[in-house]
Amino acid sequence: MIFPIRGFGVFEIENSGDVPRLDHFTFGPQVCGALTPDAGAGREWLVTDGLGGHAAGTVSGLRTRRQHALLTVAADGTPHVALASLDLTVTLPSGAKVALHTHEWASGAVEPGGHRYLETFTLDRGLPRWRWRIGDVVIERELALRHGHPSLAVVHRVVSAPAPVGLAVAAMCTWRAADATRHAGGEPPSTEPVADGVVLAGAYRLAGPGWQPAGLWHLGVRTRADDTVEDLWLAGAFFQQAGAGESMEISAWAGTLGERPPPASAVIAAERERAHRLVTAAKAEGYGETLAIAADRFVVRTPAGPEVIAGYPWGGGAPGEAMTAYEGLFLDTGRADEGRELLIERTRAAVSVDAPRSGPDAVDFPLWLVHAVDRHVTRTGDSDLAAELAAPLGRLLRQRLNGTGPLAVDPADGLLRLTADPAGAARIGKPVEINALWVNALAAMGDLLTEGGYDDGEPRSRHARARTSFLAAFPAPEGWLYDVVEGPASTYPLGAGTHHDDPSLRPNQLLAWSLPHGPMRGQESAAIRTIGETLLTPLGLRTLAESEYGYQGRQAGGRDGTVWPWLIGPWADACAATGRPAEGLLTGLEAHLTEWGVGSVSESAEGEAPHRATGRPFAARSVAEVLRVRRGLCA
Repeated sequence: MIFPIRGFGVFEIENSGDVPRLDHFTFGPQVCGALTPDAGAGREWLVTDGLGGHAAGTVSGLRTRRQHALLTVAADGTPHVALASLDLTVTLPSGAKVALHTHEWASGAVEPGGHRYLETFTLDRGLPRWRWRIGDVVIERELALRHGHPSLAVVHRVVSAPAPVGLAVAAMCTWRAADATRHAGGEPPSTEPVADGVVLAGAYRLAGPGWQPAGLWHLGVRTRADDTVEDLWLAGAFFQQAGAGESMEISAWAGTLGERPPPASAVIAAERERAHRLVTAAKAEGYGETLAIAADRFVVRTPAGPEVIAGYPWGGGAPGEAMTAYEGLFLDTGRADEGRELLIERTRAAVSVDAPRSGPDAVDFPLWLVHAVDRHVTRTGDSDLAAELAAPLGRLLRQRLNGTGPLAVDPADGLLRLTADPAGAARIGKPVEINALWVNALAAMGDLLTEGGYDDGEPRSRHARARTSFLAAFPAPEGWLYDVVEGPASTYPLGAGTHHDDPSLRPNQLLAWSLPHGPMRGQESAAIRTIGETLLTPLGLRTLAESEYGYQGRQAGGRDGTVWPWLIGPWADACAATGRPAEGLLTGLEAHLTEWGVGSVSESAEGEAPHRATGRPFAARSVAEVLRVRRGLCA
């Protein structure tokens, strides 16, 4: 049975007990054939190779970002775009040639318009499939990346045709950093002919039937989302005649170029089976299946061990975001062993003499790391990990909070003061979320030391003092918590005196209730009701109430009004901690799975309805927290 969901997508209901199988999304021609932000050009797909490489694009087939490509390789830790596109042209039995690909040019022209022939786009267990119809001729394309290998597999299938048709697939190539561009003014990628294909730039290889080399720049290809123009190198094309039921397979790969990957159809079948294993390991059902597959996109293997990509387009391995997302990405997906390895490596790297002591992650990363280790030990009972990491974590906190970095312990009250904020001077002082994390970390350290067999009461005594100071300093007369206390008055338009306590209504205070050892845990407060009434949206929580000074509901990013989907996690935990009902909390976010990054959750959204998605279409924290909350609500 097929049922529609918001945004023209559909999901399948399996016949066995009518249990929703929501890892399968299909869009029809009204979405695929429209190159608008709310249709085919605004919905994106993503597959990854588990090494930091990926393939990405739009439902319509139009490349709208520099990072959109069929093969992007993680070369020396930096993603490099290799194969930009495979442009399919079909020769019908009548002899007419129909281009099924789509490009936008520097002039603004869109030519050819292959998107007009799209009948459907389907994301099936995380893998994209396009279906074009030209009268009674139907062609499908499926693709996958081979997990653990920088390797692309593409299958073109003639679903129906009254007679054999000709398939011509042009390879549009480059070799550049994913965030850069390349132009015809420089040397084209080098080419080396090999059996059934070519090696380009000495970095990657293409193989398939009927290869014919070319060698021509296509000038002025525009990607509208970042308003960038680049030139692409037509390396050549593959050719094959195929009748109904026959297929054309193409492979592209980096790494060991002389080692041919399995046939493209076998790779696609293997990746579908792998998706099934991911869902089984996560014990997921319904929308949880989609989220389990989405979570896998952010976990990659590097020479140093597991790593977390913060988001796509490629966002690198942000340590703080990785630890925020830890529980959802690893513990709620059956990947505790990988997670354990990550925690050990992150702790080891953080306490090394070469570890950076400044930058955005120097602010909250150590505190989130302690939280992640605590959650791992609590949920798995891994006392060996507690014994291994308790002492190094203690050293890490002492290193980072000794006054040489942006954070320091105030000896007057035991709270943390932020002396330099990479995100802006408005957070200088004692931010509520940093101190909630600090109180939580002190209690967690006490538990980890006990679990690991240590007898050290210092963290518990420091926790008691910091919690008492928090409860005295942060409650504001308005009925919620100050966002920052003891901030510099000059940063606030209404400030006076030597310092200022900022009563802006923001969601940062939720951590005081949501963290398992948060300072407001167990404290009833009207603040939670107020936050729900003013900050909660269908896609997460705004960073500032609409009534507050500086609110901007239509901005593309920043603090003042932006919606962050990942904050749905702290909100749900705060509701649970204060007995507030949370039924239906994820309805809007579940529908959002079809709206931008298909099968995933965006990094942010606008504060004003209809809450247009912003930031990265695929965000680790967002997926992880929705997955974690969903599991809690379904438990």
